[in-house]
Amino acid sequence: MPTNTSENEPHLHRRMAESFGADADRYDRTRPRYPEEMVTRIAESSPGPDMLDVGIGTGIAARQFQAAGCRVSGVDVDPRMAALARRDGIEVDVSAFESWDPAGRTFDAVVAGQTWHWIDPVAGAAKAARVLRPAGRLALFWNVFQTPDALAEPFAEVYRRVLPDLPALGQAGPAVGMYTSLLDKIADGVRASGAFGEPERWDYAWERDYTRDEWLAQVPTHGPVTGLPPERRSALLAGIGAAIDAVGGAFTVHYDVLVLTAVRRAE
Repeated sequence: MPTNTSENEPHLHRRMAESFGADADRYDRTRPRYPEEMVTRIAESSPGPDMLDVGIGTGIAARQFQAAGCRVSGVDVDPRMAALARRDGIEVDVSAFESWDPAGRTFDAVVAGQTWHWIDPVAGAAKAARVLRPAGRLALFWNVFQTPDALAEPFAEVYRRVLPDLPALGQAGPAVGMYTSLLDKIADGVRASGAFGEPERWDYAWERDYTRDEWLAQVPTHGPVTGLPPERRSALLAGIGAAIDAVGGAFTVHYDVLVLTAVRRAE
């Protein structure tokens, strides 16, 4: 989830981006996948099958693109996450994208799932332009969940109580609204590169049913929670679990998938 900016933002973002590998197996097992409609559209609207996945993580999106016929390579800052992606035969370089050396390689598409907010919007767009072939597609996407009404305030109360130093996590409003300024900033970075056509927004909606245990299994994979001391994590999970129990032990989550995409200008 986007966080407030500060003069230390690049360092904070790098540390948080590298924290997900602390339990890479849990991340891979519990994080949601992406709608096949989105995967197919990105794959079919790219000029060819060669794809770079930026912030590939454990390969969640990459495996879906592989199934759609793409040849996927990846780059990620965390060697623990990269190791899991390599289990699927994907070549992954460990590096920050902005300083990554493509060694002369170019691609038909550059994609990023849940990761582009860790990347400088101007430098990242310029780097993507350098590794994309003419008419290549840049596609950046996020799964954004909306807590059901019956749990929005109970969840927010737990976060406010256990993590009072992270006030954004205690907000009960629609999560999609928090991404508006982020996407605008990223779109400005794409425009500033001068290498792309006008960015487009593609939106998709889907739902998933969760049991109490399924939801609690993925909570520790979210940014600010990954580095919590054990006692605070236990308190957070206990509070969230009690809230789910109070509504019957299961619930449905609505996801909005937000896609920002642009096409590399032909040279």
